Amino acid sequence: DGAALARAFDGAHALVHCAAALPSYPVDQIRSITVDGTRTVLTAARRARAERVVHISSTAVYGLPKRVPTPEDHPREPVDPYSSAKAEAEEVCEEFRGRGMCLPVLRPKTFLGPGRMGLFSMLFEWAEERRNFPVLGRGDVRIQMFGMADLVDAVVLALHAPPEVANDVYNLGAAEFGTLREDFQAVLDAAGHGKRVVPLPAAPALAVLRALERTKLSPVYGRLLFKLLDDSYVDIARATERLGFRPALSNQDAILSTYAWWRTQRRGGAPAPGAGRTSRDPWRQGALGLAKVFF
Repeated sequence: DGAALARAFDGAHALVHCAAALPSYPVDQIRSITVDGTRTVLTAARRARAERVVHISSTAVYGLPKRVPTPEDHPREPVDPYSSAKAEAEEVCEEFRGRGMCLPVLRPKTFLGPGRMGLFSMLFEWAEERRNFPVLGRGDVRIQMFGMADLVDAVVLALHAPPEVANDVYNLGAAEFGTLREDFQAVLDAAGHGKRVVPLPAAPALAVLRALERTKLSPVYGRLLFKLLDDSYVDIARATERLGFRPALSNQDAILSTYAWWRTQRRGGAPAPGAGRTSRDPWRQGALGLAKVFF
């Protein structure tokens, strides 16, 4: 409701737009929420004469880039409905920027923190249940993640930077990160049960997971499957040099602090078996939950 948003925005000098659909949503909802929603927000912000809107995008707009670290000038090459919608939402931002709006666009890597779990709840649950955890291939790919506290710091910087600095596109991610195997093992070690990351032959495991995805029996979507098989990290030099951004959390810092929060919540009462409708929900594991017996 654009009119309701305009009333809510009345008197605001700056706004942060971070609402978006998850990859698990139906295709029509992904586009409606992410693309049409962005246009509605920016139109209302313009009517309310807001001076600045910080738009939270995603490194998903790059698709599955082979160039790492991936810079901001890498082409947008979306590969699924989620990344396509994120890319199109950026085009809407560029349209409004062309009309004179100060519109910083932030592209964070997958970020973790209290209340932000998604697929990581599966790793946490398996670790807590004294199970090993599988990884595609050897798990020696380097996948950059991001702490939610660092994302908040970046948003604050974008809100306060001079317009000529803020009005740009910025990659965001951890400055320190290792391999996926190391990150998963850190959680298993923190659980304290002596469990290990178990490598799975990549080709057959990928075939099974893709089949499960097509039949809606696995929450692991296609783009994520391929991301887990290749290095995935972005260049954050522009954010550090222009915004003064200094990420405080490494991959493992972000993952382990989220795991500690999850354990505290679990002790307070078993979490509901969410459907992955929000980033706070633990994802339904589907057929992957049945595979626990082998680990």
